[in-house]
Amino acid sequence: MKIIYLNGADIEGGAARAATRLLKGVRAKGLDARLIVQRKSGNDPLVEGAVSLTERVLSRIRPTLEQLLCGLTPGKLRGPFCSALLPDVLPHRLAAMAPDIIHLHWVARMMRLETLERFQAPIIWTLHDSWPFTGGCYLPGDCNRYRDSCGVCPMLDSHRERDLSRRIWERKRRAWDSLNLIVIAPSTWMAAAARSSSLFRDRRIEVIPNGIDVTLYKPCDKPAARKRFNLPQDKKLILFGAKDATSDRNKGFHLLQAALGELAAMEKGNRPELVLFGAEKPGVATEPGVKIHYLGWQGDDTSLAQLYSAADLFVLPSLQENLPYTVMEAMACGTPCVAFDQGGVSDLVDHHENGYLARPYDPVDVANGISWIFAHQERKVLLDGNSRRKIVAKFSLSKITENHTKLYRELILKQQQVTFPSAL
Repeated sequence: MKIIYLNGADIEGGAARAATRLLKGVRAKGLDARLIVQRKSGNDPLVEGAVSLTERVLSRIRPTLEQLLCGLTPGKLRGPFCSALLPDVLPHRLAAMAPDIIHLHWVARMMRLETLERFQAPIIWTLHDSWPFTGGCYLPGDCNRYRDSCGVCPMLDSHRERDLSRRIWERKRRAWDSLNLIVIAPSTWMAAAARSSSLFRDRRIEVIPNGIDVTLYKPCDKPAARKRFNLPQDKKLILFGAKDATSDRNKGFHLLQAALGELAAMEKGNRPELVLFGAEKPGVATEPGVKIHYLGWQGDDTSLAQLYSAADLFVLPSLQENLPYTVMEAMACGTPCVAFDQGGVSDLVDHHENGYLARPYDPVDVANGISWIFAHQERKVLLDGNSRRKIVAKFSLSKITENHTKLYRELILKQQQVTFPSAL
């Protein structure tokens, strides 16, 4: 059985982590699997990046060039948007590899969307955001026009029915129509959105979460972890982090700042402090009544596991998330989470059992949640243990990998029955 995974990158972002972790999981089970990416930053021999100089150059300029060709400038967009317009060489490359299954992850900026029609093998597509079933946006927010045919797109600040989002939707409808495709949604929320969409409502959609290696992400010695990152030993520490943590509005740092201001007013004595990774300290830093420790980007699993263990709780103030790895990783390390009750977060966090689900998008309730976790030490110990147990029971990489391999075997068997009906 040969599986080829496709993803835009090998290191950056949650989709990259999901793809590389699944790659390692299925390889451990003896499957022949490789990952092809547009931008390779690591040195894993199982990951293949752009081959030719032309491909490498195109991978860098592709996003900007596509936006320019569509007449889109940053000022015209209210959020991430992709037309998947430019051609690619993936069909020729994959044909030479002859995979049994092609498993897509985040490919919006990796290929022309019509490329999928040219793949010879069955396709599985894991939804890391909503782009596969929208007219171009990744995070539709309150917009549900993807249930019909898009148009009047709020991301484009459009008031026209037949705008760019409608034209992209029509391209997808034509391209997706003939695909031998199964869709995987990592969260029940994403599955519900996909099932309600006009492009995927008639597709088979399976809920299979992303997995995590619970032997890597596990509780570490807290004093030692704090010493490594030069963090205070005598403070309650709140952890927050993500790629572009302070600049990506969807990550909700502006709401966290408001929540910390509320928390500072509540905690008159030994105030908690915030540890922030995924962003550098700004030139002129403003602290909302709570001291902030900026740690920059932390990319490797060992460092992240120690960082989660150094904290007393993790906070996720995002506006919309699918199945956030930061929450999963923190909980695996025995660190409970406070997050808005949105997207797929409730698949991970059980309110008052292993964390706190705050009202969207109320900073005061985030502050209440942080205060509630810190209020009683016995409760905190219980939350810590419950967090770890939840992830081990439902999201361990070995369990999730087995769910994927069962689906692979089923799909290959069906393909063989179609190709060689008399022999079977």
